[in-house]
Amino acid sequence: MKVAFHTLGCKVNQYDSQAMLELFERAGYEAGSFDEPCDVYVINTCTVTGTGDKKSLQAVRRAQRLNPAAQIVVCGCLAQRDGEKLLHETGARLILGTARRQEVVTLLEEAVRADTAICAVTDVRHASFEPLLITRHEGRTRATLKIQEGCDRFCAYCIIPYVRGGIRTRPVADVQAEAARLAEAGYREIVLTGIHLTSYGRDLKDGTALLDVIAAIHGIEGVERIRLGSLEPVIATAEFAQALGQLPKVCPQFHLALQSGCDTVLKRMRRRYDTAAFRQSAQALRAVFPDCALTTDVMSGFPGETDGEHRQSLAFCEEMAFSRMHVFPYSEREGTPAATMAGAVPRHVREDRARELIALGRRMAEAYGQSQVGTVRRVLFETCQDGRSAGYTPEYMRCEAEGALCGESREVLLTKFEKDCFTGKIIL
Repeated sequence: MKVAFHTLGCKVNQYDSQAMLELFERAGYEAGSFDEPCDVYVINTCTVTGTGDKKSLQAVRRAQRLNPAAQIVVCGCLAQRDGEKLLHETGARLILGTARRQEVVTLLEEAVRADTAICAVTDVRHASFEPLLITRHEGRTRATLKIQEGCDRFCAYCIIPYVRGGIRTRPVADVQAEAARLAEAGYREIVLTGIHLTSYGRDLKDGTALLDVIAAIHGIEGVERIRLGSLEPVIATAEFAQALGQLPKVCPQFHLALQSGCDTVLKRMRRRYDTAAFRQSAQALRAVFPDCALTTDVMSGFPGETDGEHRQSLAFCEEMAFSRMHVFPYSEREGTPAATMAGAVPRHVREDRARELIALGRRMAEAYGQSQVGTVRRVLFETCQDGRSAGYTPEYMRCEAEGALCGESREVLLTKFEKDCFTGKIIL
């Protein structure tokens, strides 16, 4: 029996898919490709935007075309949101939400034996952390490690707290044990991820916080790098930045989710900071990590956004000199406060503003890359082809160099930056 996965959305979904794949493998299934006929297809869905919904359903239809007789499992955020609807409309054998993923094989086989379809979506509002685990990841050098689940921020536009539930933290000892297993398997970079990473430990009531779990992984032999997932700006205080600066394995690449560079829009979004606070967070990180890569998310066309507010957002983003921006037009999510707000921005205006932000993001990415030319960075090489190797700097910038260096970490002089990639010369 062959099983194939198709994963949409965030790194948390990627982790969950890998954990479920390993559950299938332990049950005797063989991993296949989503491009070939398989016996089972698992689609791990995303519902952050309408585009996520659309792509999720397209993946289901693609699986049905590849093998009309296959068993289909639909799981993840869209499944959590519309489980019963998907059960009736997709022809899937099993619908899972964002819980009970440990039972995916058992539930699927139960449904097949009974020749029925099962919707196993459960209420996640008060769920505990589901102890999934992985022993490997897609690449050879970098593995994602999920340490937190859920969110209770309830930003006006966001559906995630409704489909992922409240804050749940993975105990430090469990995180440390999995990181040690991954390091022993040869993974030298650990990427810490969660739905709301900044909230790590808040539900434990013992004072444990994100810095504690970072420090615990930092001491593991074989871990060369620790990369942090998306952070809320409020966590990046001067004290937090200084503490990270004492942990040399922490990569100097920080993703601070901005969403808008205009205070009035941030207030309508129910974000818990303003541009002044964001600026202070960026300055705190840059004071300790002067050449760090600061990346962000920005939304265009939130309800009520005027042209003047959009211009303010553009100006603030330019001031922040991000190394990379992920830009997306606002997408209505039924059940969120923003979906019923007055002042809906026409879709073509949202898209026009998104294009302006994307163009700015490209200019800033080019400027950041060019600023690094002539410097030396330690590159962790991940792939090798035709005598050339490719990997990433600590700032998560792609770099290519001559030589078969896959799996090696080398000091590299960055000699050129073109098309979002450095050319480098090995010096050590």
